[in-house]
Amino acid sequence: MKIAVLDDYQRVAQGLADWSRLPAGSELVIFDRHIADSRELEATLQPFEVLVIMRERTPFPAALIDRLPNLRLLVTTGGRNAAIDLEACRARGITVSGTGNVGSPTAELAWGLILALVKRIPAEERALRAGTWQTGLTEGLAGKRLGLLGLGKLGTQVARVGQAFGMEVVAWSQNLTAERAAEAGVRRVEKHELFATSDVVSLHLILSERTRGIVGAGELNAMKPTAWFVNTSRAGLVDELALLNVLKEQRIAGAGLDVFPLEPLPAHHPLLALPNVVLTPHLGYVTRENYAVFYRDALEDILAWRAGAPVRLLT
Repeated sequence: MKIAVLDDYQRVAQGLADWSRLPAGSELVIFDRHIADSRELEATLQPFEVLVIMRERTPFPAALIDRLPNLRLLVTTGGRNAAIDLEACRARGITVSGTGNVGSPTAELAWGLILALVKRIPAEERALRAGTWQTGLTEGLAGKRLGLLGLGKLGTQVARVGQAFGMEVVAWSQNLTAERAAEAGVRRVEKHELFATSDVVSLHLILSERTRGIVGAGELNAMKPTAWFVNTSRAGLVDELALLNVLKEQRIAGAGLDVFPLEPLPAHHPLLALPNVVLTPHLGYVTRENYAVFYRDALEDILAWRAGAPVRLLT
C-alpha cells in the first residue's frame, strides 16, 4: 500500500501510532505542509491508495476525488468531515472511515479565548515585554451575561464554566427548547435578545446549510459596544465582512477567533492588523490526547480495511 498522511503541521503523526504494524512493503509518506494549490495537490496525491486527512484541513470535493484514480480508502480524523464529498466517494467505491476523539478541548479553548479577551492577557503580555507596566483595565465575569449559540455537548460545557464564574447564561439555537435549556441551568432567549444583551457571545453550532451565515450584520450590530464575540466552531457560521466591519469600527469590544474561512490564514488577512482580536490557528481539537486517538484509530482503520472488514464507516 501507498499511504499518505496529510497536514501533519506539528510533525507528530509518526510518533503517535505504531506504523510498523502496516503490512510489509507498505509505503508511508507524511506531509507536514498544507498543499493549497489544487493542481499540485492532485499531482501529489495521485499515486496513493490510502489517504489519512486531518479534519477539514484539506477539502475533498468531487472534482479532486474524481482525479485520484488509485484512491481506495480515505480516513478522516474525527467522526465527521463536512469537507469530504461522501456521495462522490460512494460513486467511486472509495471507503471512508473516521476515528474517535477524547474530551472536549474546544470548550476549553473557548474559555481560553474569553479569558484572554476580558483579562487583556495578550495585550498586557506584549506591553510587559516592551517595557510597559499595566496599560489598561481588565474586567470581571461575575454577574455578566454569557450568550451561547448552541447548547449541545460543547455549549453545555462552556455554560458550566460560565456558571462557575458567577455568570448568567442564556442560549439560543433553532431547535433549543426552554425545557432543554433549563436542564442545563440556562435560560433560552430569542437570538436577537441574546446578541443585544450578552456581554460575551460564544458560538457552538455545527455548520450546515441551515446554519451557514446564521450570524450576520443584524446580529453583530445588535451587540453592546462592550461585548466580546468568540467563535471556536466554524467560520462559515458568520458573515466575515460584517464581523470585520464591527471590529474595525470598534462597535464591539473585540473577538476571539479560532476558525477562519480560509485556513491557514493568509499572511495579509485584515484580521491580523486589528488590535481588538485574539487569534489562534484552529487549535480547538489540537491536543496531544486527541491526536493520539486520531492516529491510533487511523492506523486501525487501515488495517481493518486491508483485512476486508472496514470499521468506523462514514459512507
